[in-house]
Amino acid sequence: MTNSPAGSAAEEKDILRASLDRHRDAVLWKLDGLDDEQLRRPMTPTGTTLLGLVKHLASVEYGWFVGTFGGEVEPLWFDPYTDEDLRIAPDETTGRIVDFYGRARTAADRMIAELSLDALGRPAWRDRPVSLRWTLVHMTTETARHAGHMDIMRELIDGATGDHRPAAG
Repeated sequence: MTNSPAGSAAEEKDILRASLDRHRDAVLWKLDGLDDEQLRRPMTPTGTTLLGLVKHLASVEYGWFVGTFGGEVEPLWFDPYTDEDLRIAPDETTGRIVDFYGRARTAADRMIAELSLDALGRPAWRDRPVSLRWTLVHMTTETARHAGHMDIMRELIDGATGDHRPAAG
């Protein structure tokens, strides 16, 4: 790291963002090559699906990064405070969910770029503020946790494993 506080903060933000992006990309890779039935297949007794986890992650990206820091969250067609953000309705297409995740990431990235790591926001569901730094660490952990779930689910579906696309060979 540099000796300058501005350089250190910028470098820290870049490191945190790169870590988050690595796990975000793994989430999307877990969907590659699977058909709609496989993406919607309940893989746990509670009904967890690959596509449901992507919907959930989109919802929490909007909630933590955008709503918490005063940004505009797109109108949601489900209740994010229930398990509806983990469930895929029959009329929700794979494209709709993946596009939703893309928009959530883009909106979150705008907030990350605009704010300092020390910026404070207040989630609607908590009684105390959080910093952007805390939120980046929290969301990296949340995304990595669900990417791990998705890795196991994907292995059960077709044997593919790993946290990144294999190198073309």
